[in-house]
Amino acid sequence: MVRAFTVPGEPKGKGRPRFNPMNPAAHPRTPEATLVYENLIGWEYRRQCKGGFPEKVPVRMQIKAYYTIPASASKKRKQMMANGEERPTKKPDIDNVVKVYADALNHLAYHDDSQVVSITCEKYYSEEPRVEVILSDAEEEL
Repeated sequence: MVRAFTVPGEPKGKGRPRFNPMNPAAHPRTPEATLVYENLIGWEYRRQCKGGFPEKVPVRMQIKAYYTIPASASKKRKQMMANGEERPTKKPDIDNVVKVYADALNHLAYHDDSQVVSITCEKYYSEEPRVEVILSDAEEEL
């Protein structure tokens, strides 16, 4: 079983939780921008994939995040970036990219994110910013 989908646009990471300083007992809340991005991820998954993984099936997650090539880069650097010879070392951190995708697909692509047993995430440059995600049964060979 394999589910693959693409989220167009610049990759984003999971935002830090926000706290209400006036009420220390209140629960932390997710930033609005993160909620909007998680909703986009879920919408693209539902649009491009049919159904999810059954409960207790181990899931492998592969993420490729493609960032915009900076306009300020020289022609030589732009070519290197397009060829994958120079990779992004900028924000968001790769672990925050993984977290936003794992959380957004929870209860949608899989019953619980504890089913995810393997994650691969890579960052690249591209003229077309996007995030490509492949979910597969970890017990099956690719």
